Amino acid sequence: MLINLTELFTRDGKEKDYTLSLEGETISLPEGVCSLTDVKPVRLHVVNTGDRMLVLSGSAAFALMIPCSRCLELVKVPFSLTLDRVLDMSQTEEDRAKDLDEQPYLQGYNLDVDQLVRDELLLNLPMKVLCDEDCKGICNRCGANLNHETCDCDRSVPDPRMSVIQDIFKQFKEV
Repeated sequence: MLINLTELFTRDGKEKDYTLSLEGETISLPEGVCSLTDVKPVRLHVVNTGDRMLVLSGSAAFALMIPCSRCLELVKVPFSLTLDRVLDMSQTEEDRAKDLDEQPYLQGYNLDVDQLVRDELLLNLPMKVLCDEDCKGICNRCGANLNHETCDCDRSVPDPRMSVIQDIFKQFKEV
């Protein structure tokens, strides 16, 4: 959802509150496309502090269905994000790129709320999502979910230093 911020520039100190809903039912993350659930409205408060500077504060709350890092079952992960940004509207795109302060959620005088929330979400993603601390994962041979079933695959890891001796045993087995 785009918000046009031009009405805040009429005078210094002007404030405006926004209550918006996130667009779409999914969000693209490095783990893949995840479903949004329990989405609450995004609340934003924008203040014009003068000299074409805006102070943005707000909050967003929702949950994502993210696959478990071990067994790939979907896990509901709640997020409560706090948004605090200072927007310098006097900078050009080249100035922002030079200062390494690129703001893809700001396009001219329009604020892309979905992109702002996505950027904040990427900073708050957990390193690893697990369905349970004791998750056993999946079998690397047959793909069975070891939390729900067992498999008969050989999971022994041979010592690489013993490979020469194992080759000798294999030669005698063939005779």
